[in-house]
Amino acid sequence: MLSAPVRKVIRMPRRPSRLDLLELDIDLRIADLWREANDISEWNLEVVGAFIRAAYGKGYCDALTEDAPGSLCVEHGYRVPERQARTPEPSERS
Repeated sequence: MLSAPVRKVIRMPRRPSRLDLLELDIDLRIADLWREANDISEWNLEVVGAFIRAAYGKGYCDALTEDAPGSLCVEHGYRVPERQARTPEPSERS
């Protein structure tokens, strides 16, 4: 005699976590990279490295052009990191 399959109900959180929301926000910012990634048929370390560098570069450019620096952190409830003190170049020292 066969029994009916047991169904397991997994309760989903009512609201996404702040990490989930941050991931979604970042995914939206790099949507063009996700579309390009979909077209790659053969992944290797070189291709992965290129996508990591592209995503980093995109984030760097986005950070430089934000109207309010640190807004991505603030919007998702994260602390805005302090800027490190800049060391003057040898030519700038008196």
